[in-house]
Amino acid sequence: MNEGLPLPQLVSGEAVERLTDVWVYLSATPLLGLTVTLLVYQLAFMVYRRTGMHPLANPVALAVMVLGTLLWATGTPYATYFEGAQFVHFLLGPATVALAVPLFEQLPRLKRLWLPMLGALVVGTLAATASAIGIGWALGASKATIASLAPKSVTTPVAMGIAEKMGGLPSLTAVLVVCTGVLGAATGRLLFDALRIQQPEVRGFALGTAAHGIGTARAFQVSEEMGAFAGLAMGLSALFSALVLPWAAGAMLRLLG
Repeated sequence: MNEGLPLPQLVSGEAVERLTDVWVYLSATPLLGLTVTLLVYQLAFMVYRRTGMHPLANPVALAVMVLGTLLWATGTPYATYFEGAQFVHFLLGPATVALAVPLFEQLPRLKRLWLPMLGALVVGTLAATASAIGIGWALGASKATIASLAPKSVTTPVAMGIAEKMGGLPSLTAVLVVCTGVLGAATGRLLFDALRIQQPEVRGFALGTAAHGIGTARAFQVSEEMGAFAGLAMGLSALFSALVLPWAAGAMLRLLG
């Protein structure tokens, strides 16, 4: 049928036809959300590397902005997009469990530092909550908004559950958690340098406590040691917050009226 066509034109036509078939298939299945997510993140990571891994070019932040713009421009409901992107969401569980591997390698140091880390965990978590509530109250935010702000430094699934229990808006909390993580990952190094904090275990634990998963990812990009302590802080912070934060934040809200 295509015997009269030159070889380059034939190959080009077949390639276009195959790409069209792939697009039709993806657009009719939930895989479209997964494919777009992976492609956008890969592009964002390329930009991140081109900038010398500058913290302000965080690939998560860039990918979120691009994906949000695409959903808005195409009028795609988030629920439709998430049908495919939920595969990435599912992998968060195994990825979190995998943090135990580098953490196990740091076990001897953890045994020596457990007391100061415990103190840092309690102080850091409560300070993040108190500052969020105080700033929200000072700016005249509603009770629901303040309740949504309170768990902003906790990993997203736990933070959303805490916010809902306190009468907050889980969707707003999810946005605030991501913003907190991106901000912490972007400014953490500058703040540590300004305070002359050089110990990788201190940097990592602080990032994991304040900036949860995104901060932990940033810590692993610096060193495995720093990432291990950040992963520990993220997990312990989530556990401590789930047990204490609803009560502590509720008491602060009642005190503020």
